[in-house]
Amino acid sequence: MAKRPVLLITGAGRGIGAATVQLAAERGFDVAVNYKSDPATAGKVVEAAQAAGAKAIAVQADMAHEVDIARMFKEVDDKLGPLTHFVYNCGITGQASRLDAADPAMMREVVEINVLGALIALRHAIRRISTKHGGPGGAIVLISSRASTLGAPNEYVWYAATKGAIDAMTVGLSLELAKEGVRVNSVSPGMIATTIHAAGGQPDRLQRLGPLTPMGRPGEPEEVAEAIMFLLSDAASYINGTILRVSGGR
Repeated sequence: MAKRPVLLITGAGRGIGAATVQLAAERGFDVAVNYKSDPATAGKVVEAAQAAGAKAIAVQADMAHEVDIARMFKEVDDKLGPLTHFVYNCGITGQASRLDAADPAMMREVVEINVLGALIALRHAIRRISTKHGGPGGAIVLISSRASTLGAPNEYVWYAATKGAIDAMTVGLSLELAKEGVRVNSVSPGMIATTIHAAGGQPDRLQRLGPLTPMGRPGEPEEVAEAIMFLLSDAASYINGTILRVSGGR
């Protein structure tokens, strides 16, 4: 029997990450579910993946801490085997405001998780997946945001800037790793029905702005997960360095 590919998804206890875990399990992947602080919710995601036939584990780690990131990858090595696919899904907005009213400590946390955490995690993933390092080859998907080009004025300019950094990583790494058996792409969601809006202090954001999108509604996590799984799959074997919008036309 062929070995199942091994996928690690950060921030996979809920929302887009959890939806992607479920699809991955159904499509033949073993999955590591990273979470920061809610083991019960992550455990339910793992149970659903196992019910779909996958070997699945939950791994606690905070992407703001380099030691946690290193431990997370080691745990995946030990419990699931060689990593073949990676999704960096962690991202926070911070509290919504204009930039001139934003708390520098809050912005620093957003940058640490959304940018530095991604870079450090990607460093670990590349050292496992790239054929240059003896890895099997595979695919990486980063989660960007339409904010990277829309700018998020009066709400999250700093968040938009971090997602612009994700877009730059996507392009740069796709070129850096193209001959090492690793494809790197990103998905750029628009307004999606997750808890990120409430966490940013705008629980009514979907109700206010969802109807204003060209399709007249916010997207669902499962719709983003389909795009992620496509880019991870062999069906996307000649797609590299692409930023795929999943935004209902926004």
